[in-house]
Amino acid sequence: MNQELFFVLFSWAIALSPYSRPDTVPALEFHNHAWFVEHACPTMDDCNVVAWYNDMGIIYLDEALDPENGFVTSMIVHEFVHFLQDADADPCWREKQAYNVQNKYIIEVLTTLQRATPVCKEN
Repeated sequence: MNQELFFVLFSWAIALSPYSRPDTVPALEFHNHAWFVEHACPTMDDCNVVAWYNDMGIIYLDEALDPENGFVTSMIVHEFVHFLQDADADPCWREKQAYNVQNKYIIEVLTTLQRATPVCKEN
């Protein structure tokens, strides 16, 4: 992903969320799907994770994704929100907030009716 797009998407995550610009930015790494199966969802029978933030400053994207594709950019914004969030907050709340920002991005930037929805269990 080129640096300009990285910072544009990071700016959208900040603008559409309640968070201020941090002093650092996350690292972005691309890996094959087998890597996601091993690291992001090792206990799941069917891993469909293609983007993941590890709560340690690194966002991982499946190398099969095109980071300039509209919906993929919304997924990157979603992961940027996780970088901005408090890692100790309730995981379901974090997902809901990240999907909320992702949907705002989709509506404001991609001008589509396509929606992303969280998949999490209420605590």
